[in-house]
Amino acid sequence: MAAAAQPDWLTLGQAAKYLGVAQSTMRKWSDLGRVSAFYTPGGHRRYRRADLDQFLDRSGPASGGGKTSTSGPVVLIVDDDDRLREYVRVNLEAEGYVVREAASAAEGLTALGEESPDLILLDVMMPQVDGWEMLQQIHEHTGVGAIPVVMYSGKVDERSAAEAESRGAQGFIGKPFDPRSLIESTKQLLPV
Repeated sequence: MAAAAQPDWLTLGQAAKYLGVAQSTMRKWSDLGRVSAFYTPGGHRRYRRADLDQFLDRSGPASGGGKTSTSGPVVLIVDDDDRLREYVRVNLEAEGYVVREAASAAEGLTALGEESPDLILLDVMMPQVDGWEMLQQIHEHTGVGAIPVVMYSGKVDERSAAEAESRGAQGFIGKPFDPRSLIESTKQLLPV
């Protein structure tokens, strides 16, 4: 058998990317039995593409039919910090939210164009296009206040909270920054 005959089997990272979720979410779904996983003799998880397609058909983000799957409100996290995105994602998904991630403003705007979220969690401090500029672009695309935005940063002070409000954000979390406060703000603004 040639090595190319194995494209139906995906590693944990490939499967997570295929479904558009974090690797920790894939692990959790495997452990809960939501997604079938096979283990190599070395203990690594492998996923069959057909099983992932079946999972998407059952509970995919937007099945072609008119009704949405058994999913909660959609939250888009825009932050260049992979670990923070993953932490917030896993916690919100455990609460019943559908979470999409973007590692930059450009990715966030692309995700916004694909599917309008119910809430955006937006980091202020990002390379290239920062959160303030992205907030302005969100408003240009959707209108001010059309999608609630909570901005956050561990580096900026309370003056930024007033600035965020004046620029149309529905919330601001600053120093001292705690990711749990992002999750609590989400639950207050957008109950499941």
